[in-house]
Amino acid sequence: MAVVKARTSDIDLLARLLRAEAEGEGTQGMLMVGNVGINRIRANCSDFAGLRTIPQMVYQPHAFEAVTHGYFYQRARETERRLARRTVQGERVCPAKYSLWYFRPPGDCPATWYDQPFVGRYKLHCFYEPTGEECENVYTTF
Repeated sequence: MAVVKARTSDIDLLARLLRAEAEGEGTQGMLMVGNVGINRIRANCSDFAGLRTIPQMVYQPHAFEAVTHGYFYQRARETERRLARRTVQGERVCPAKYSLWYFRPPGDCPATWYDQPFVGRYKLHCFYEPTGEECENVYTTF
């Protein structure tokens, strides 16, 4: 059962985001990007209060740099569609399991990002999850 509603067009959109944001990180890295996106929809807190759909999450202003580049607008591939479906079905992996933020710094991961604690790194991406006080929903919606 899906943890967020997703039409075929939503799966394609999410698949394009996974590829554009983390293709170099492989399957696991793309799943983690999907986790962060689905968490943003489900958590309804912080900068993501009010997000209810995959398009709202993907196109939220300043949320994903990839949407400003042509590579994002290429057609979705079945490989990434399968990964998108897995995240929509609720598959979650650490360190992105509860994360709402990630980014790729030029060096070491900072201890915090948007005032949220660092929880782990996967290849080149650093992941940050909110505290329970900041966003309890991210820990209780699944």
